[in-house]
Amino acid sequence: MQSKTFGKTPGELFGDRYQIEQQLGKRPGRYTLLARDLQTNAQVVIKRLSFGEDFAWEDLKLFEREAATLKDLYHPAIPRYLDYFDLDLPSGKGFALVQTYIPAQSLEAHIKAGRTFSEAELVELATALLEILRYLHERAPAVIHRDIKPSNILLGNRTGNSVGSVYLVDFGSVQAAPAGGTFTVVGTYGYMPPEQFGDRAVPASDLYSLGAALIYLATGQHPADLPQVDQRLHFEDVAHLSSGLEQWLRRMIQPSLSQRFSSAQTALSALQERNANFEALVRQPAHSKVVLTKTASSLEIVLPPAASTATGKAGLVFMGIFAIAWNSFIFFWTGGALMAPFPINLMFSLFSLPFWTVGLGMAGGVLFGLWGRVRLTLNTQQIRQDCEMFGFSRSIPPPSRRKDISKLEITKGYFKRDSDGDRIEVKPQLLIWAGIRKYGFFGSSMLTQPELEWLAQTLSDWLALPITRE
Repeated sequence: MQSKTFGKTPGELFGDRYQIEQQLGKRPGRYTLLARDLQTNAQVVIKRLSFGEDFAWEDLKLFEREAATLKDLYHPAIPRYLDYFDLDLPSGKGFALVQTYIPAQSLEAHIKAGRTFSEAELVELATALLEILRYLHERAPAVIHRDIKPSNILLGNRTGNSVGSVYLVDFGSVQAAPAGGTFTVVGTYGYMPPEQFGDRAVPASDLYSLGAALIYLATGQHPADLPQVDQRLHFEDVAHLSSGLEQWLRRMIQPSLSQRFSSAQTALSALQERNANFEALVRQPAHSKVVLTKTASSLEIVLPPAASTATGKAGLVFMGIFAIAWNSFIFFWTGGALMAPFPINLMFSLFSLPFWTVGLGMAGGVLFGLWGRVRLTLNTQQIRQDCEMFGFSRSIPPPSRRKDISKLEITKGYFKRDSDGDRIEVKPQLLIWAGIRKYGFFGSSMLTQPELEWLAQTLSDWLALPITRE
């Protein structure tokens, strides 16, 4: 590197080559300047880092890392490395990084100017940025930006119905992901995922930041100003987006890495498929009698009595006939036993108690199938499932904390043999796991397959959990 003197005054020459035109940005120890390369007549951006009272060696490490990273990147939506110098300044040593200039406004400037973005434009922006992130993350080692936000995303060349050309700039926080080690906490509050506060960044960290940036465009509000539900940004009430895009964004900003999209490619595929797969599934099937009430903070699903469906009626008729026959036999058995001499009558009466338990259980099942219903309630605090009949209610199993929900599962249907060797069908079930407890709709075997898929997708949307199929 050749040492050269350098200032920041408009009109001043840097190394007899770069003529400063204006200052673009400033923060302690750093200036971003727009200059013109007198050899090529092209505008360039010069980042200058200088030693001073606010200088920290970590700043130099990040500055050199940005230069080294840009030198190896070749993407039309990323500034290109041009040069790197050390400087002789009146205050001491300094460094300068020269890169190509992109004549475009930031998304933050567009928002502050009053521009709004339609859902189609948000999807177009997300697609373009995910393509850039896919390029960065699939390098070896993966390049993690760590500071994706509206001011670092530029938009230019808007034509027709297109949102325009999309660029990702300012790699001053970049990290080339190693297998281990300690990292520096960098980023912008509101756009940083939880793991980045803990000195850890992975490719999925950039997905969180991108999701938060898109939410800013959709709402016009800084993510830090939005309320949080279960440590997740709560944007739905002010964004007014389709259910499909809301679900996708919730996956992008999941606090837990295990529930977030794992890669830019996965997120891009889900975004491209959201209309084809999601919109059809979140529509309640015709003639369904399930009652669903959903708000941003609560979800309630009420299953009607099994007798309300043709399949349920058929099952109840068979169970009712069997229950009548069983209980009639036990009634006469017990009556005959009571007429026997003491203590034989007591012994035979006690012997009939387990059979009465089974018989009364079958009778209760018939009554519940005729007049009972199941109510599943989810809110920001808990999940509970109640069986209701004749004004009485019982939680089965007991309620659990909302944050303990870890899995949404659809089990496979199969056939098995009963105790008599007869082949019986076990239908698919919809289960929500909260710790070791599972909440499965009683009577869900009476649901049609379209209803089961609709409820599963609705729950997946609201909980921001993927559907597991076992």
